[in-house]
Amino acid sequence: MIILNFSHPLTTEQISQIGELTGQEVERVVDVNSQIDVQRPLAEQVQAMVEACGLTSNELQTLPIILNLPALNYSAAVLLAELNGRMGYFPAVIRLRPVAGSTPPRFEVAEILNLAEVRAQARCAR
Repeated sequence: MIILNFSHPLTTEQISQIGELTGQEVERVVDVNSQIDVQRPLAEQVQAMVEACGLTSNELQTLPIILNLPALNYSAAVLLAELNGRMGYFPAVIRLRPVAGSTPPRFEVAEILNLAEVRAQARCAR
């Protein structure tokens, strides 16, 4: 499995947790700078982020991919739309949470959100 990381660097422990939760070996982590220029159109910047991943159209459609979304909500929304268009489905995403009582602050993997499944279940509520 490939993790496309558009946020803070993931620790070895977090990567291990992701592997355990998904039941798949993490083959590589692709770190992508997700900083944006607020004076420029967002969609073109997100397209450049996806291009920076270095994956071909075929790889995006066939490889097991999971996302660590950018913290900026607008970037995350546009990134999901861009990747859905390129992949043909919504990819799963990582949700981190703070470790209670940790000093300095640490984060652990809370869950893997299967967005394709969330979408399918939501369609039943139409």
